[in-house]
Amino acid sequence: MTLRPLAFAALSLLAAAPARADDAADHPAYWGAPSVDGGKCCATLGEVRDNIDRIDQQIVALMAERGKYVAEAGRFKADPGAVSAPTRVEAIIAKVKALARDDGLAESVAERSYRAMIAAFEDYERDEWVRRNGGASPPAK
Repeated sequence: MTLRPLAFAALSLLAAAPARADDAADHPAYWGAPSVDGGKCCATLGEVRDNIDRIDQQIVALMAERGKYVAEAGRFKADPGAVSAPTRVEAIIAKVKALARDDGLAESVAERSYRAMIAAFEDYERDEWVRRNGGASPPAK
């Protein structure tokens, strides 16, 4: 399917249009003064985003490392149904909320993030258990 010349011109104009002012990475802040890193950061939204991207790289690397241990934990489970451990989850949530409180993170953010991450890793661990066991029944002891 080819675009008609008028439609193509309209799409070209939209693609070339500048971003909205509130999305611009270099516009001044609407309120307050830099507060991160002792007030050294951040003078622009671009700086904020660069730092978030840097932190996201670290978070993903740590999640990848955590995932390796999650897969390893499956070796100690008799079957995929043994992956879920509600008591362990609640202990992790309590620990994470305390860490959040100590580090100045909203406990609700830590809790919701960890509950989502744990649920995803439980699915991953079950899938890994089945994959590593060829979909077979639990090994006999």
